[in-house]
Amino acid sequence: MAGRLDGKVALITGGASGIGLGAVELFVAEGAKVVAADIQDEKGAMLEKRFPGQVAYAHCDVTSEAEIEAALQKAKTEFGGLDILFNNAGISDRMTSIGEITADGWSWIFDILVRGPALGMKHAVPLMLERGGGSIINTASIAGLQAGFGPIAYSTAKAGVIHMSRVAAAQLSPQKIRVNAICPGLIATSIFGASFGLPREVADQMAARVAENAAAAQPVPKAGLPDDIAQAALYLASDAAAFVSGTHIVVDGGITVGGRHSWDPNMVSPFATILGDLTPPAQS
Repeated sequence: MAGRLDGKVALITGGASGIGLGAVELFVAEGAKVVAADIQDEKGAMLEKRFPGQVAYAHCDVTSEAEIEAALQKAKTEFGGLDILFNNAGISDRMTSIGEITADGWSWIFDILVRGPALGMKHAVPLMLERGGGSIINTASIAGLQAGFGPIAYSTAKAGVIHMSRVAAAQLSPQKIRVNAICPGLIATSIFGASFGLPREVADQMAARVAENAAAAQPVPKAGLPDDIAQAALYLASDAAAFVSGTHIVVDGGITVGGRHSWDPNMVSPFATILGDLTPPAQS
């Protein structure tokens, strides 16, 4: 059976762990050649060994335009070009209020989450035009849609990613380059540990804790896993999404459908409570 990405070349940032790793594994299984771009060199080398001839690793700090450009050029030198860019690399800041932010911290988050994908798109476009078009996928977040799902700098940056994807789609779709975003919900990765300031090793362990407890946090009673996001990215990268551009897909187990009372039968709606208090007593 032919894979859905046969003959395609993809670059995935943050490809050595978490959602990025899930996407690398799925894209390879579907026939793509993949450049996994990351700063975790040891994990990147292991990926090359796992998938010889199918995965090439590129050291890429997405705050460096030169490293972004070099990683994208590696897709051409190693595999002949570029059809898919999955701007997935990310980090979270600590859970702080607006009164506690720092200018440097704010800039760091935006450099990784907004500037990095913007520069990735900039340098991907010429390569995609050489191939007659392509698909760009940007990882956003439900934190960019609603308050309460992430730190303020992270949430604001992710809202920017959603709108940047829409504007870029307006500019690039006429050139047969589609641009879309994915908004993950509670996915079992190390990013949640990072939001509490934990070191990477401890944050990786917290991913298992998230997996154990996430099923009770949303209407769909299962933990969100990297493969859930990878499957959405596969759809957007494939020809099945040829008519999809300028939108975002929410993959969150339904957590944003409403407050817990909207789906948990054990919770009472605050409106029901208020209206119940106002209901006249029954007449005897």
